[in-house]
Amino acid sequence: MPELRTPAVTLPIRGTAFTRLTTDQRHSLEGISTATASATLHKMGIKNVFLRGPSPLQDGQSVVGSALTLQFMPQRGDIGSGDSQEYIESKTALWAVFDAVEEGDILVIQAFGDRETGCVGEMLASHLHNRGGVGAVIDGCVRDWPKVREIGVPFWAVGKTPNYSSQTSLFPWAYDVPVACGGALVMPGDAIIADDDGAVVVPRAVIEDFVTRCRSVTEWEHFSRSRIDAGGALSKYYPLSDDAEREYAQWRETNHHKTPVAGQ
Repeated sequence: MPELRTPAVTLPIRGTAFTRLTTDQRHSLEGISTATASATLHKMGIKNVFLRGPSPLQDGQSVVGSALTLQFMPQRGDIGSGDSQEYIESKTALWAVFDAVEEGDILVIQAFGDRETGCVGEMLASHLHNRGGVGAVIDGCVRDWPKVREIGVPFWAVGKTPNYSSQTSLFPWAYDVPVACGGALVMPGDAIIADDDGAVVVPRAVIEDFVTRCRSVTEWEHFSRSRIDAGGALSKYYPLSDDAEREYAQWRETNHHKTPVAGQ
């Protein structure tokens, strides 16, 4: 039996306390698509918000929630080596982060796009669901997928694997810390919007302005769609020309209360 090495750091590592989205903030984000979110944030000067790589493991699901973060790191001989699996599995951030889940959380995992490491399996997915977690976005893989699928929590990941979390080259390092998931920076407590197009991070500090802008986009796109469906010229109504802007302003005065608005 290999000797269990004394680690050079004390695990699990936890970041500082953070503030989650309020219930009202979560509700205000409902109905906003990732496409609208990405375009709106780009216009606000906030770029690189698309979490590239994780894709929905089931179509037709969408979630919004607070980012609860978990960071995987490469294994090293004196920390989390393959000789000490029991230590890795029970005493790192992986177990700790699931006990930190609160209502409305979306678990966001940095795993470098690794296609071998199973970051979450059936038991952990069940615990996420039982504690009120609403989804997970993983820059890595899921194991036990047939059973995880039955639990009903939406997952976005780069794939599936039979391997457990530290069976290959990574191990769970820290939680409640900033992570790079799919090449995008996610801070604990940021908003996550995920749907069939993927996942987008919305910085918590800009949510109110972001929601207002998204409502405006949803409204004028509804107007444009109605005009294009009626035979209007694409060049006039998407985007709105000056003439179409004036027409839209008049339409808005009489139809504002009838318009389906994102987040309401």
